[in-house]
Formats: sequence, structure tokens, C-alpha cells
Amino acid sequence: MAQNGTTENGVAEGITALPFPQPVKVQEIGHTKIFINNEWHTSSSGKTFPTFNPATGVKICDVEEADKEDVDRAVGAAKAAGQRGSPWRRMDTSSRGMLLHKLADLMERDRLLLATLETLDTGKPFLQSFFIDLDGSVKTLRYYAGWADKIHGKSMAVDESFMCLTKHEPVGVCGAIIPWNFPLLMFIWKMAPALSCGNTVVIKPAEQTPLTALHVGSLIKEAGFPPGVVNIVPGFGPTAGAAIASHMDINKVAFTGSTEVGQLIKEASAKSNLKRVTLELGGKNPCIVFADCDLQLAVAETQKGALYNQGQCCTAASRVFVDESIYEEFVRRSIENVKKIVIGDPLDPQTSHGPQIDQQHFDKIMDLIKSGKEEGARLEYGGAALGEKGFFIQPTIFSGVKDHMRIAKEEIFGPVQCIFSFKSPQEAIERANSSQYGLVSAVFTTSMDRALSVSAALETGTVWINCYNALHAQTPFGGYKMSGNGRELGEYALAEYSEVKAVTIKLSETL
Repeated sequence: MAQNGTTENGVAEGITALPFPQPVKVQEIGHTKIFINNEWHTSSSGKTFPTFNPATGVKICDVEEADKEDVDRAVGAAKAAGQRGSPWRRMDTSSRGMLLHKLADLMERDRLLLATLETLDTGKPFLQSFFIDLDGSVKTLRYYAGWADKIHGKSMAVDESFMCLTKHEPVGVCGAIIPWNFPLLMFIWKMAPALSCGNTVVIKPAEQTPLTALHVGSLIKEAGFPPGVVNIVPGFGPTAGAAIASHMDINKVAFTGSTEVGQLIKEASAKSNLKRVTLELGGKNPCIVFADCDLQLAVAETQKGALYNQGQCCTAASRVFVDESIYEEFVRRSIENVKKIVIGDPLDPQTSHGPQIDQQHFDKIMDLIKSGKEEGARLEYGGAALGEKGFFIQPTIFSGVKDHMRIAKEEIFGPVQCIFSFKSPQEAIERANSSQYGLVSAVFTTSMDRALSVSAALETGTVWINCYNALHAQTPFGGYKMSGNGRELGEYALAEYSEVKAVTIKLSETL
């Protein structure tokens, strides 16, 4: 996810005053194998799979393909590492935090390499990888490093005959299934709170983008984490992912991705061992822009929200409701603003817009753009494919969008901004809430009373007021309705990775 402090083009504020970091030249990818017990392994099946650069369509390298047998080995290692009496369980909590800090130090040391790998594998602009994804990952690690020795229970008054206290204990082996749009950041979002609480983890990166996760595996070993605490199994959803979701020795699964796959994971959990599940799923996120807003701010923030990371964000600002009295001016300024976006080689520091992740996703977005035109929305800008190689799509703006259109209802997950008009605040709220999703929303107004009243009425897990994509390690993130269950980040995420045990002691009645 984008962090706070970005320009309208999604580039971190202030970076123009700094020397541009140059991507490192990756002559040979260092880590392409399965990471289990702090060692590198070939797949049990002998299979590998290619990972491609979406900007060129050229294969980067082949990666070992984990399947059920490899997941079983990883889970076995994680279970052994988390057993009572193991080095990880016997480690004092402050030392656990120090390991997380050490991992953050190593990621900062390898920041150029990690940002380059992330850009090669995802196609996102290098400066966004370097300044946003890496910065967010390091801050999240340090935040949960600080929590490691501060997770504690309570004592409760019952009556004179008993003393009651609670303990927070690790859930056990935690599985994590990572998406391709923010592969490094989502890896850390799940791993950091799990380790802070004393769990062990088995992580499956997305098959499209496994490279940064595998490099972090080498840093985990270098940092000194005991073998088996973190295991990384690159592979495909129907094999490695399904094995994690249904494994009888995995106690909790965290998943970020589509609502459809989230439903399958929850079903697999119910049919196996009723493992805990946290899901961060899709969104069709509304922004409500009132007539009294700072108009240029609203234009910049909603467009950044819609187009950041080529629109490949669950938080994408995909439904922008604008008061009819400023609607035409808002559309005009949005068109002017989108022309500032620089499309090109993601490794070029001037680029602010890269390719989509792969051909299948490219085709889905182009089909939805076609449907918008056919259903009567007005194409104000973009809408076309670019270049003869790679999966580039022009940033696209539709006005005159109606609620029944496919582009108004379906999660596009691409660089498409849909602008609606509304007549009254009540109408805007009702239409904003008329969705199966409830991930994030935003309100733009200079009236704080209105902002707070509208935010109370919106059915989303996050509401941003006069900003967008303002995500912080300290702030919980998750959705209502079919946008998911549970929360990531902040103190709230710790509850997802710990079991609460009540201990009741009978006191002597004689002194």
C-alpha cells in the first residue's frame, strides 16, 4: 500500500531534493529456491516456474516450485521450531524484538537491491519501491519489534476466594499467503506481528512475484533467527496455497487477495482444523467530494488513490462521488492532472506509472474499459494499451459513470478512475454504501463536523478525511462486509496472532 506523504503522481514528497538512488544491476538473481529451516532446498517434484518482468515480458529467472510435500516439510520445521523448550520459545521477549530490529537493519542495508528486485518482478516504478514499499516494510518491522516485550495479560477481580489472570500465548504455526501487488510489504505486514507474538510462520509469496520474499529469507538467516521460525515456499495457489489453507498443523492463516480466493481459504479452514483466518480482500472504494472542499487537493488525492501502483491496489479509489455543483470543474482538473503522469521504464527515476502485472490481468482491465464505453460512460482520457512489449495501459478517466455499470460495480484493479455526480449528502452516503465491499473510503470537505458525520455513516474499515492511502504501521487496517475479516497493523493485529489463556487460582481461606 502507498504510505502517507506522496505527491499526486505517487512519488514520495521531498525526494526531488535528494540524489536519485540508482537501481542496482542484478546480473544474477541470488535466491530462487525454497527456504525451510534456514536452508535452501530444491522442490520435491523437481519442478520450477518462471517469473517475468511485466515491463518487457522477458523472463527474469526460474524459481523452485513448492507443492504439498514441500509445504508439509515447511510446516514440520515451523512446528518443531515453536515447540515448548525450543530456542525460539525459550528466547526472552526483548531478544525476539532485537532480532526483528536486526532484520530491519539488514533490509535497510540491502534497500537498493530489494527495491530493484521488487521493480523487476512487479513493474512498479523504482522510486515507489525504494521510498514507499521499503520504508513501510522497515517501519512495520521496527513497530512490532517494539511490541515484542510489551504483550501481556491482566489480572481481574472476581471475589476473595480466587485470583484470576490472563496470559497471551502464541497461536502456533501461522500460514501467510501473499499477493503480487505489494509482495514485500504484505510479507512484512503478516510476518512481523506473528513473530512479535512468538509464532512461527510458513509464507507463500505470489507466483508472479517471489523474488523479494526469497531474498528476505537470506536476511532472516543472517539476522540469527533460529531454524524453522520462518519458512518460504514459492508456488501456486491451487497447490502450495491450498496446502497451507487446509493443513492440519497450521493454526492460523492470513491472506491478502481476491474475495473469491478468500472464500475458498475460509472454506478450507472450516473443513480442516477450524484454523483462524484473517482476510484482507477486495474493495470498491468510495470517495465523497463535497462542494466546500479544497478542490485541487481532492483532485490530486482521489486520482493518486485511483491510479497508484497502476490501480493495482485493494484500496483503489474506484468510485469518486462529486457534488454536482463542482462536477465539471473536478473532471476538467482531473484530466489536466492525469497528463502529468510519466509512463515508461519502471527503472527510470522519472517514471511514475508502470505496466500491469501480466497478460491475464491486462486483458481483464481492457475488457472492463471496453464495457465502460459500451455502457455509456464518457471516456475523458486514456483507455488504450501502450507500447509493443510489456503490459502498459494508459491511465484512464471515465465521467458520467452510473451505478449499474460494470466499472461501477466490479473491482477493476487497474488504472481507471470513475467519476460520479451526486445531489445531496444522503444520496452520496447511500450510494457509497451500496456495495458488497467495505474496505476504505474518503471524505473531502473543509467542514470537520460534516467529515465526522459522514465518516460515521460510511460502512468501511478505514475512512480518510482530506487525504488518501494514508497508511501507518500503528493504524489498524481491514474491511467490513466482503472486504475481509480481522485487522492487520497496529496493536489490533496482535490479537490475531495470540491466544488468551485465563488462569484461575483458588486462594487459601485461612491465613
